[in-house]
Amino acid sequence: MESFDIIKAAGLKLTPQRKAVYKSMMKLRHARLEEIVEDLKQEYDNLTLSTVYRVLDSFCKAGLLSLVCRPDTGECYYDITTEGHHHLFDRGSIVDYCDDNLTRLVQEYIRENRPDIRDIEKIQVQITIK
Repeated sequence: MESFDIIKAAGLKLTPQRKAVYKSMMKLRHARLEEIVEDLKQEYDNLTLSTVYRVLDSFCKAGLLSLVCRPDTGECYYDITTEGHHHLFDRGSIVDYCDDNLTRLVQEYIRENRPDIRDIEKIQVQITIK
């Protein structure tokens, strides 16, 4: 699937603004709103902060992006990888961390200790490195 086809497949109209924001996120992978706006200014000086925010919000609602909050600072980052994964926060960087064993351990722990919870939608472990 071509990169922009994913926007249409999510039920969103393919606008120039959405194409620009998605292209920026493909490059940045994890980014705060301000970083995305700064990246877009290099090529699209007419995109406003509110337009970028609305596009990002529509992408999150459509499942094209997720929002990840850094545990130690509370800063929120948009993440283009929506499949199940964890994050390593190492100084100023965020690294995707895929570990099926960790996910399985958390699932088993919750099943054993919280039998009232039946359907887990998503498990995402945030690890901060000093």
